[in-house]
Amino acid sequence: MLDTFLNTVHQWGETLLGLSLKAEEIGYGHMAARAMLMYLILIWLVRSAKKRFLSEATAFDMILVIMLGSIAARALTGGAQYFPSVLGMALIIAMHWVFSNIARRWPWFSGLIKGHSTILIRAGRIDHAALRDAHMSRDDLDEALRSKGVGDPAQVQEARLERSGKLSVLKRKGSA
Repeated sequence: MLDTFLNTVHQWGETLLGLSLKAEEIGYGHMAARAMLMYLILIWLVRSAKKRFLSEATAFDMILVIMLGSIAARALTGGAQYFPSVLGMALIIAMHWVFSNIARRWPWFSGLIKGHSTILIRAGRIDHAALRDAHMSRDDLDEALRSKGVGDPAQVQEARLERSGKLSVLKRKGSA
């Protein structure tokens, strides 16, 4: 019974997706079918992952996005087998989910895979060493401060370059 089911799935995949074709043999119809199916699979996989990796992503989250895109592209164009690639994408998302869960429970693991925020300004004083380590120029910092409505670092109690690469700013009391 299982053999019959698997043979039917294989025949369906071969007819609709051209799974045994070499990359240069894939025609318009097969590519269109592969693309539509991959789109649906990616919707399902991304919805299965945590939502945060789509917004303020850390390097940890961006790696997931890059890997999914790379694997999906190879499967789509015939550079890699289609369904084994889908399995690989599902396993990467599962691993990302497991790592995220571990990181939520153990801060040391979170720091290991996601990094740490960097304090750039404390009590109105710029930490130039931290700025240099973050590969930020003073102009970059000023631009980020202006986007937060701050014209002068002296107005800042604390500014951090977050793990997502965004600057968060706490203004000093009495600063507008």
